[in-house]
Amino acid sequence: MLSLGQKFPEFKKLACVSTDMGREFSEIQSEAHIKEGKWMVMFWYPKDFTFVCPTEIAEFNKKYDEFKKRNTILYGASTDSEFVHLAWRNDHKDLKNLQFPLIADTSKSLAEELGILTADEKVAYRVTYIVDPEGKIRWINANDLSVGRNINEVIRALDALQSGALTPCNWEPGQKTL
Repeated sequence: MLSLGQKFPEFKKLACVSTDMGREFSEIQSEAHIKEGKWMVMFWYPKDFTFVCPTEIAEFNKKYDEFKKRNTILYGASTDSEFVHLAWRNDHKDLKNLQFPLIADTSKSLAEELGILTADEKVAYRVTYIVDPEGKIRWINANDLSVGRNINEVIRALDALQSGALTPCNWEPGQKTL
């Protein structure tokens, strides 16, 4: 698995995008957040049409404005195709109005470069990356397939990184830094 401080890999992938963009699919490039001077949060999940994944995706969607307020581009990603992403979004009531793209890594090339594929099924683990505006990986959280992540912790870690200060254990925004 790529580690902290390393450059996030360059990529160009198709994604299922929010319908308010006027289309269903768009090409997403790794340089987009760098060009815009924004942070990037990319969360990976194993498969569409599963049980834990939609709970996470729906919660990221509920918190979308929190990421936007923090000058952060949000992406979901899996090794499913953009067509499967669209079918799932159209089928699942909690995913119909997603405000962020779901990236399709059908070749598994990006997941492989990140080092996050399971050995058996070759699907992505539940891994979340926070990448700074220069493209450097600043935070990684990896969960086993059966364990959903905590979206509030992703936001807390993003706040800590963006503070530029040393943050003690259990630090929350508004508290003193070291």
